[in-house]
Amino acid sequence: MPEEKQPEETIFSKIVRREIPADILYQDELVTAFRDIHPQAPTHILIIPNELVATAADVGSEHEAALGRMFTVARKIAEQEGLERGYRLLVNCKEHGGQEVYHLHMHLLGGRPLGPMLTRQQG
Repeated sequence: MPEEKQPEETIFSKIVRREIPADILYQDELVTAFRDIHPQAPTHILIIPNELVATAADVGSEHEAALGRMFTVARKIAEQEGLERGYRLLVNCKEHGGQEVYHLHMHLLGGRPLGPMLTRQQG
């Protein structure tokens, strides 16, 4: 199988640098959080490391601080958004995992009952 190449630039990289508009809810030296432009729930926030890491499969020990910050920012935003009844955190990885933008990102989804993660295949 051919080796996958790390992208040099993504649309998310431009959001981090504020080169394109986004509804940014949080930004610091490690992570940026902004509203998804195609929400799948009443609250749908993307939380990304500022440094480009293409997929969860590319994460190394050098990314631990940013990954930890992603979770603490998710908790803070969930509180701000009034998601006290619960929320889902989701990371898609590569093609079969449903990843569309190859810049690691965590989805924070909430605002309604989300149901099961996967449904059983019939047959």
